Amino acid sequence: MNLRFTSVLLPLAAFAVAAVISAFSARIAVSLVEDLSRSAVHEALVTDGQDWADVLGDGLQVVIEGTAPTEAARFRAMSIAGRHVDASRVIDNISVVQRDDIIIPEFVIEILRSDSGISLIGLAPATTDREVLSRSLSEIAGEARITDLLETAEHPAPDGWRSAMTYATRVLEELPRAKISVRAGAVDITAIANSAAEKRSLEAELQKMAPRNVEATITITAPRPVVTPFTVRFSLDDDGPRFDACVAETPAERDQILAAARDLGFDDTANCPIAIGAPAPSWTGIVSRAIGTLGALGGGTLTVTDTDLHITAPQGTDPDLYDREINTLQASLPPLYALEAELPAPPAPEGEEEAIVISFTGTLSPEGLAQLRGMVGDDLMKLTAENYAAARFGRSNVSMRTQVEPSVPSGWNVRVLTAIEALSRLKNGVVTVEPDSIALRGTTSDPEASTAIPALFIEKFGQEESFDIALEYIEELAPENTGPTPEECLVAIREITDETKILFDPGSATLTAETRPVIDDIAKILRDCPELPMEVSGYTDSQGREVMNQQLSQDRAEAVLTALRGRRVLTGSFRAIGYGEENPIADNGTEEGREANRRIEFHLYDPEAEAEAAATESAETDTSENADPGSESPDATAEESDEPAPEATESEE
Repeated sequence: MNLRFTSVLLPLAAFAVAAVISAFSARIAVSLVEDLSRSAVHEALVTDGQDWADVLGDGLQVVIEGTAPTEAARFRAMSIAGRHVDASRVIDNISVVQRDDIIIPEFVIEILRSDSGISLIGLAPATTDREVLSRSLSEIAGEARITDLLETAEHPAPDGWRSAMTYATRVLEELPRAKISVRAGAVDITAIANSAAEKRSLEAELQKMAPRNVEATITITAPRPVVTPFTVRFSLDDDGPRFDACVAETPAERDQILAAARDLGFDDTANCPIAIGAPAPSWTGIVSRAIGTLGALGGGTLTVTDTDLHITAPQGTDPDLYDREINTLQASLPPLYALEAELPAPPAPEGEEEAIVISFTGTLSPEGLAQLRGMVGDDLMKLTAENYAAARFGRSNVSMRTQVEPSVPSGWNVRVLTAIEALSRLKNGVVTVEPDSIALRGTTSDPEASTAIPALFIEKFGQEESFDIALEYIEELAPENTGPTPEECLVAIREITDETKILFDPGSATLTAETRPVIDDIAKILRDCPELPMEVSGYTDSQGREVMNQQLSQDRAEAVLTALRGRRVLTGSFRAIGYGEENPIADNGTEEGREANRRIEFHLYDPEAEAEAAATESAETDTSENADPGSESPDATAEESDEPAPEATESEE
């Protein structure tokens, strides 16, 4: 029996001892792996600068603890640990510093408009009404495509964002080709105009449209105009050097022409526009050289029309000097150019003065009245000149004091009609025509007149014609009081409200979403109107208590006024008044009638008349208060009645 027990016990003991040894060995191995893993991860984190992290071992698992400065730091620490041990063994017990300051993203929208449509890209607040924005852009684009690539962020709109977006939308209506960048309180506009005049007009209009809390940066470029023929006319005489016409293809070439004139004493500012149309790259150098020739001759007149040059030397110039300078200039010209030169003959001996002085003068006043006097060739020409002037200035603005003189020189009629045409390009001025010269003086608001008028004279009379032009450019101010009258504005508003009512949420003064386009249309009308004494009147039906109805109508009238103010309408002369259930326009006994009575109306009021009425009422009140207390008022006596006063009743909703 003992032998059998011993034979069983010994194997069991051997197994037990082996199990203990295995468990101990496994524990040692796990501890060794734990220490090696923890040490490797900790060393890697410290090397990377993540010294905020604590590394703990939990068997085969590695636990990362600590407070990371950012979410990015937490993620990096976990990534580093995952590179040294199996990622499934890494336990994330990391917390991240909670920041009190929430970083608000920068909201920016880029709007591009071209002939193909309108594109939007950027980041906008989630509160942006995309439906209203899309509808506004669709109205602007018409049949063109709208591409909306906007992203949104759940943050409130920053100050100035709504004003900037409203301004950008209005700008987009004015610019068919533009890039508009919108930020809170700032709008950058880049666009192209068709001409320099349109560029100036757009810059002034867009700057005027900008709200006070929006910084507008406007960059509008205009292509250089095409001028033909390319003309320069320069004179040097006893009155000094002057340009009657000037044009250049680049600012540097303009400076080169003006430098040649300054060498001859020119110290004025010439209106020399930059344009396209120079006939050859050498054109500016030829003009400068020809101006120098006038200096060598001691004076004269130079007319350059494309590649044709004409020089008239001063009367009395030494013939040898004249031949030498003209031949030198001729030899320097490329084959493309043609030079004509003229040396006037000496004056004839003094003789009997002519009995008739042939001349024609046109005068244009600042008010637009044209007076024409002088010689015409015949009655037909007199009628022709009158009709032509009437077409240019208006028949009621023309005064004719011409007389028929058959001895006028050949081509005189053309000279007269050309003078009238040139005068019509001015705001006011005088043109004088003589057989051998024409002079024009005045002011103009047309920036191209200084180039167009000399070109007209050269076209009609030729390069050898002597003409003197002195124009002052004055930028034309925008006409005043050209907008609609207050009555026209009111009619336009009522047409809108008659077609679509202004609606509110039931029992409140909150405008419905369907009403916003109506308010937009009314605001658009009011922005083009002068400052109006406008009353926004609110009305309700007869349901409910009278006091509550009056307050609700007042709140609703003020809500409309606030909505208009938010759309950049100047409401300083506006007022909002709630009349409650007064002045019903339909039967309050029916649902249709009550619906009609719940309304917003617009009226013009007369502040002066109301002030006078208030003053009169105040005076009457003072008189009544100062009357004898013992005397009876006839009115009060007449109003007395034995009938009891009716009880006040309330109408409940």
